[in-house]
Parts: sequence; C-alpha cells; structure tokens
Amino acid sequence: MNISKDKEGWIDCYNSSQKILLVGEGDFSFSACLARAFRTAENIVATSYLKKELLVRDHWTCIPHLLELERLGCLLLYEIDVYRMHTHHILKNMKFDIIIYNFPHAGHFVHLREHDPVLIEMHKELVETYFKNASKMLTSGGEVHLRHRDDPPYDRWNVVLLAAKAGLTLKEKVDFNQNDYPEVDHGQQHLKSDEDDDKLVSVSEELML
Repeated sequence: MNISKDKEGWIDCYNSSQKILLVGEGDFSFSACLARAFRTAENIVATSYLKKELLVRDHWTCIPHLLELERLGCLLLYEIDVYRMHTHHILKNMKFDIIIYNFPHAGHFVHLREHDPVLIEMHKELVETYFKNASKMLTSGGEVHLRHRDDPPYDRWNVVLLAAKAGLTLKEKVDFNQNDYPEVDHGQQHLKSDEDDDKLVSVSEELML
C-alpha cells in the first residue's frame, strides 16, 4: 500500500508507509498500537508463534486487538517460527522495511533460571537465528529492531555481537519509552524477573540494526 507523505501516520520511529513485520507478538497490543496511530494496518504483518486457538485461550486479552487489526487491514499469521519464518509460504515472497521482535525469550523451564548458562545459550541461539533470518527478508536499507533488557543477566546475551555474526551493523540504541505506547499491555510484552514474578520489568532498550 502506498501512502502519501501528508497522510502518513506516525508513532515513535515508525510510520504507516513502512512495510513492517512483527515477530513473536504476545497479546498483539503493540501491533494494535501501531495500527491505531497509523489509522491503517495495511502495511503491517503481525505474527505469533502460537496457534490462534491457543493464543486466544492463553492470552484472551488479544481478542480486541486482533479484531481491530483485522478491521484496519493487518495480515495476521499464526504458528510462525523464527527458525523458519523466511521460508514460510507467504512470508518468503515478502520484503520489509522494518522487522521487530519485542523481548525475545526461548521459554520458561521449571529447572532453569534466567541466569543459568544453559538458558542464556538458548536465548542467544534464538536471537541470532532471528537476526540471520530477518536479514534475508529486508528491503534495501531495511532495519531489524530488537527490544531487549540490558541489565544482568540479560546483558550476557551480547545481542550486538549476535547481530554482527548475522551480517548486521548496529545503527543506534535507544531507550524504549513506554509512554510512546500508552495502550500497550506491558505485562504481556515484557519478561518478568526470576525473583519477583509479579513485578513488571522497567525500561528496556531498542536496538536498530
């Protein structure tokens, strides 16, 4: 969809003319926030790792966001695995200006804590795979964005090094200002700490590569 400059909708560094892919969405409140600001979602593809039935069951707050995204023309895809997204029968034929992954996480395990080396390596493998596969799906001059905590133990993921291994160059790091996204359910978008599972994680940073 081509949108004239005077009709572009903006939020933060994103605008409605950009072709945007969102990977690993939680309750889709972030996608819906973009679409609401743009007044259209026709250039947005929003994806979940889960089947739609499981998503609605486990994250019921997603329902109004999915309905709004559909109304605004978003392409919603389910069962999209970061490890194979570049070969998906729909996505493999598409190129994007921006690809976004908010707070990637390899999963929660009863016997593993966030500081455990085994889990950290799992996280790093996930992020490196995201960078490698996302880089194959970009338009010329496109960007890969990652929202990630930079406090211990998350700083041990070394995401800038992982990006470099995928052939990406760091453009900038910026604080993720939650005030820019007032309607995003940060409880669904953020990781929680090991020590206090009910405490919401505070500020994270956004990497633009």
